[in-house]
This record gives sequence, structure tokens and C-alpha cells, in this order.
Amino acid sequence: MKKTTLNEKEFADELTGNILNYWVKKVYDPHRKTFIGQIGKDEKPDPGAPLGVVLISRILWTFSSAYQLYPTAIYRKMADEAFRILTEHFWDNENGGVFWSVSPGGEPVNTCKQIYAQSFAIYGFAEYGRVFGHKNATQLAVSLFHLIERYAFDAEHGGYIEALSADWQSTAPDFITPAGEKMNKSMNTHLHVLEAYANLYRVCAQDDVRDRIVHILEMFTRHIINPENHHFHMFFDHDWSVQSTAISYGHDIEGSWLLWEAAEVIHDKNLMESLKPTLVNMAKAVGSAAIDPSGGLWNESDGEHWDKDFHWWPQAEAVVGFYNAWQLTGDEPFRTWAENAWSFIKKYQIDTGHGEWHSMVNPDLTVRPLTKVSAWKCPYHNGRMCMEMVRRMGNR
Repeated sequence: MKKTTLNEKEFADELTGNILNYWVKKVYDPHRKTFIGQIGKDEKPDPGAPLGVVLISRILWTFSSAYQLYPTAIYRKMADEAFRILTEHFWDNENGGVFWSVSPGGEPVNTCKQIYAQSFAIYGFAEYGRVFGHKNATQLAVSLFHLIERYAFDAEHGGYIEALSADWQSTAPDFITPAGEKMNKSMNTHLHVLEAYANLYRVCAQDDVRDRIVHILEMFTRHIINPENHHFHMFFDHDWSVQSTAISYGHDIEGSWLLWEAAEVIHDKNLMESLKPTLVNMAKAVGSAAIDPSGGLWNESDGEHWDKDFHWWPQAEAVVGFYNAWQLTGDEPFRTWAENAWSFIKKYQIDTGHGEWHSMVNPDLTVRPLTKVSAWKCPYHNGRMCMEMVRRMGNR
């Protein structure tokens, strides 16, 4: 396939002209002063769909971060609205923390305290506090950190459990582990707790936050990264007994740069030095095993069977993850894989007709019509990819 040179302006244009523009014009409802919780594959909004806290937290993070690069009034407004919705409708005034979902009018629908969701609220609150100097947002992020540490931390085995009841007193059904399976810990929750704590540390450089970042990185190197094949184990019991053979290539390549970012944020040079070969090997393992001839990244495998669909978010993470590996090593295959991933995105993943990105591209490179906006389909992965590349290529 034809090699494409990465270009900072292309990422900036994709972010501002396509991705964010879609969320401003089609997802925010100015009449109801809220975001639409679901837009279907036919581009029709469902104004009655519940709002998910992951969706709103990611919107908060994305527009706050975008404002720092491009201080535009509408980006500030979107961030302000997301913050207002989170604090007015999702925040549990009785017990602390954020609910999983609320109705469009702000009534709680699912009140469980999914740790993954609390983490994204920290991520969004911390970014809003950092970019706009909003002290209350930073305080909310800190309070969530203490709630997670008080109720979800496993003092015996390390790491964090998945989900708790509204009052934090008992376990609850979670939305990360496979349906019907009894799995107590997941790679995904730990990855995003780490990501959230790293962003919190940027605005609130406290020793207890730093210590937990170091602890989570230790859990990754000790339990989550498989030293035999350099992929993540996905699911675990309380004592870190591995409960799945699944490999998620998008999470592997995303994790390869998020773990590096966390060590970099706390300025731990010894930790960075020890992590570097592991993370480079992770990126190499993904590039060697899961790149389609088209340049796209396959979804996952269980060791025997392959899912070669192209979900939108692994494509975005492939650009950043491979580029990060190239920055760490100077090895040209990593840059080529990043370039080819971006070429794939431009050719197949971007919805040039309606805006934003297609949720799914089939193995035969045709679009599979799926929900365009949902509790999970947010501007976070693709928006963050564009901003990461602008910052990395522009040394910002």
C-alpha cells in the first residue's frame, strides 16, 4: 500500500473540522441544554436515550483538552455544559461518586459505582480543572480518587475491583467483564484508573496519587502484561488468576503509550527505563500480529479465532501507540505502521458524508452501519489521537 507522510495540519483539520464540529452541531441539543445520548446508524437522534457517565465525562475531557490547543468559545461552552451535567445530574450528593446513567432530564437510571466510570469522571474533572483553573472540578476529581481508594482498592492482592453499589458497600453488576462471567478484576478498568490518576497528578501532584500510579504500573508488569507474548491478559479473579485467553489489540497498543505516559507524568526516570523495553515489545507484538494488509488494526483474538473487524477506536490508538514506539526507539517500522493506520482511517473510517467516524468497518473494507453516538461511542479516542499527534509533531 502507498505510504503516507504524517502531517500535523491533517490531524488538526480532522479534529476541528470533522470530529468536534459533529459533536457541537449534531450531539449537543441547545433547546434542551444537554447532549443526545444516542444517534443511530441512520444519523437519527434519539432524544429519549439515557445519558451515560462515560459519554459525558469523555465529552468534558475532549472539549477541555481541545480548548487548550484551540481556545475557541464554543469548545469552552461544550466543556462547561458537560461539567454542569456531570455535577447536576450524575453526582451522587448522598454517597459521593457518579452514577452510571441518567435520563435525558437528569433522573438516575443506573446508580451503581462502576470504577471504570469513576475513573473517566476523574479524567474529565481533572482536565477541566487544569485547563480552566476550576478549583471545584479539581476537588471533585480528588474526592473521587479517595472514594476509589477507600472502597475499591484490594489491600490484600493489590489493584481494584470492578463495581460497587450506590452506597459503595457491596459489589454490583459491572459492564466491563463478559456477561454472565464471574471475574473480579479487568485490565480495562486498571488501564483507565491509571490514565485518570496520571491526569489528576498533572493538576494535583500529591504523593498519594503518585504512589498509586506506581502501584498500578507494578500491577501491569507483575500480573497484566503476559511476558511470553507481550499482550495484556484481559480478566482476572481477586488473586490475579488469569480468567481469559482473549487478546485485544486495540487495548494493547493503547496501553503501550498510556503506561509510558503515566511514568513520564510522575517524572520517574528509573521506572521509565525499566518500562521502555516492555512497552516497545508490546507495540512490536501488535504490529507483527494484527495489522491487515490495508493498514487497519484487527480487533481481537482468543488464540485460535480471529475477529478481523475494524472498530473505530483501535485505529485511533494504533496511530498514537506506534508513533510513540517510534519516538522511543527511532525504529522505522513503527512509524510506517502509524502512517498506514492513519491512511486506513482517512480512506475507510472517517465518515465523509455525515461527519465523525464510522463505528465499524468490515473485514472486506465495507462500512457496517452501527450507532454513531452512544454510551461508548464518544469523541475521546479519535479526538485524543488528533490532539496527541498535533502535540507530538508540533512539540507542544
